Amino acid sequence: MAEQSGSKVLIVIGDAAEALDTMYPLFRVKEDGYRAVVAGPDKRVYPLVMHEIPPGWDITRESPSYHLAAEIAFRDVRPEEYAGIFLTGGRAPEYLRYDKDLIRIVRHFFETAKPVAVVCHGAEIVATAGVIQGRRIATVAKCQFDVEVCGGIFVNEGCVRDGNMVSGRTWHDNHLYMAEFMRMLREAARAAEAA
Repeated sequence: MAEQSGSKVLIVIGDAAEALDTMYPLFRVKEDGYRAVVAGPDKRVYPLVMHEIPPGWDITRESPSYHLAAEIAFRDVRPEEYAGIFLTGGRAPEYLRYDKDLIRIVRHFFETAKPVAVVCHGAEIVATAGVIQGRRIATVAKCQFDVEVCGGIFVNEGCVRDGNMVSGRTWHDNHLYMAEFMRMLREAARAAEAA
């Protein structure tokens, strides 16, 4: 597919970001010609993790996975330069949601109605940013409380679109919500060209 005129998509990670939640979207946006820009609290390499519920377990087991470098720190991100943002899952959002620069970035995407994709514990970031009041959002069941206490509406589905935000429960839903996110990016690009 042709290059999307240098359009960039911000991919948010941190320590213990879930590998499949992160890597599939990273390559999927590149596949359509977008420049995937990985951002973290600092410009450094972050360890990703693998989450699965083993047979007979009731909770998630975490194992080490790949490492991924952030090419930019949140504090240096100018969100107006990006066509969309992807908020990954894993345990990273548990601490990323306290980063004031990340919250500033996330709020920009909602204020400007640019495409936002959220998976799994990424819901904790949009909940903390105060942008899901009255919005439907899919996430892993253990984040239902975070969503509802912040005024969102928890939905147990693989792909939920509400305005400029699309969400999924876990990496098992990558093919569902990422297809919608790519549509949203294309729609936003066409609207920008027409303006």
